[in-house]
Amino acid sequence: MDGGTTKNGGQRRISKNKGRKMILGNYDHIELTAAEISTLWTQYQSKSLAICVLKHSINHVDDNDIKLILEDTLTVMNTHMKKVTELFNKENYPIPHGFTDEDVDVHKPRLFSDKLYLLYLLNASYISLDLYSKALTAAAREDIIDYYSESLSVLMEHHKRIKETAKEKGIFIRAPHLPRPDKIDFVKKQNFLTGWFGNRRPLNAMEITNIDTSARRNALGQALITGFQQVATSKEIKGYFKRGREISGKHLEVFSSILQEDDLPIGAMSLISEVTDTTESPFSERLMMHLVASLNAAGISQYGFSLAESPRHDLGAHYTRLTAELANFINDGANILIDQGWMEQPPMAPDRKDLVK
Repeated sequence: MDGGTTKNGGQRRISKNKGRKMILGNYDHIELTAAEISTLWTQYQSKSLAICVLKHSINHVDDNDIKLILEDTLTVMNTHMKKVTELFNKENYPIPHGFTDEDVDVHKPRLFSDKLYLLYLLNASYISLDLYSKALTAAAREDIIDYYSESLSVLMEHHKRIKETAKEKGIFIRAPHLPRPDKIDFVKKQNFLTGWFGNRRPLNAMEITNIDTSARRNALGQALITGFQQVATSKEIKGYFKRGREISGKHLEVFSSILQEDDLPIGAMSLISEVTDTTESPFSERLMMHLVASLNAAGISQYGFSLAESPRHDLGAHYTRLTAELANFINDGANILIDQGWMEQPPMAPDRKDLVK
């Protein structure tokens, strides 16, 4: 049903609801939903953190190609930060604190090699593409949809460029290859699901993909947290990072052994050698704790997805056990952040019980 045009010339539809006209198209102003606020708030936090890391990396990188990508990534992050800030201001919404120049000293010695800089960027692009696509599907307001659509387009091109550079530098390792089948087939036996007793069937393609991805992320996380443990000054936080290094190392070993059982190549190797010997921290302990927390969140999300995509029972048991261990580690990290006054409160629903007191 044609309801005429809106003030900006767009079409709008109307329907009758108990004798009243209800506009289903554009409003002069539509408040942001909880989903939209939460994704924008999270974007501000993650991008402000990334900007700090990029500023330090750019100041120390040697490879010109990698430096150019770091600089272009910083430009993209600054653009996103500006847009998110504009959206918050438009809504008269408090600008999050996030991370600032107080959380980084660009003049402190480098903590990681050029190779690790690039692998960190590649992993960050994987996570960003996943988060932005989810944010897009959760968005309802047109300007928010446009923001995430445009951002995804930029990120996809940037991701391709990072990946191609990693290939050119000999850093990118492809996932395992599989032989081409002669014909399609269907599962005929229940032992397709078993994994503890008798002969285990070989891994299927999706299982291989998820195991390989989890192994790579743990290898990167182990290297990053090793560097953070090296430069942390607080005994409690240094101990937390030590525990994280041990967990990521154990998880990497579990995934590698599963691939080895089927004589599949292991694309994820230890990256600890890419950590320098400096003991001076370029980052605040607050930033390092939050960066580890973000990697943990991505890791537990990957485990959940992998669990759903793994019919073999032994793999499900592995993911369940490793998820529980990682969840405990995340919880302990959150308690440290709260105790230190480092956890910024996210947008929340009003406490109705408190309001009626």
